[in-house]
Amino acid sequence: MPQSPTTSTISIDGVTLTLTLERKRVKNVNARLRGTTLAVSAPFGMAQGELDPIITTLARTLVRRERQGRVNEQEDALALAEQVAARFPTPPRVARVLFVTTQHKRWGSYSTRTGMIRLHAALREMPRWVLQAVMAHELAHVAHPDHSAAFWSLLREVCPETDRAEAFLAGVSWLGQRWEQLPPVERSLLAGTEAGIDEVKGNGHSPGQDT
Repeated sequence: MPQSPTTSTISIDGVTLTLTLERKRVKNVNARLRGTTLAVSAPFGMAQGELDPIITTLARTLVRRERQGRVNEQEDALALAEQVAARFPTPPRVARVLFVTTQHKRWGSYSTRTGMIRLHAALREMPRWVLQAVMAHELAHVAHPDHSAAFWSLLREVCPETDRAEAFLAGVSWLGQRWEQLPPVERSLLAGTEAGIDEVKGNGHSPGQDT
């Protein structure tokens, strides 16, 4: 007989989920995400220590899948990619643009077989000139599979913002990898968070000065 479900909360990729866990006569762990509720069924005999990382993995997969669907609701990316492709001497075919949440170490990829450009989902939130530069980078590989001098020459010709975009993405990667390790004050400064106390303005005093 199934046990009564237990309810708790978990945080996955910054998303807080209500977790309902029910023990059943099942062989595998199953999970379903509806809104912000994650319903999980698990075998009676599975230890909690074994179950917890499985729940985390399933939850992350479902949260990212849902996010990927929402990121791809906008339909302007294909037209943008076609505009970028038209800059090339021999325009590559672009059939589809898909933002994905499964790429971790690459900003994009392009398949000559399908004509699909796959892009890191975070690019959807970045300036359009950065998105265009990544598209151009992937399409330039049609003519030059490597990162030779000829590749960079072609890329800079069709996308003058290439070097600027490379520097921008390098900064994003650096910050993303180190954000959690930064001290709170530095994170606040980088995020542009106001301190909320501003008495020092207009009164002629600086913090630490005697009144």
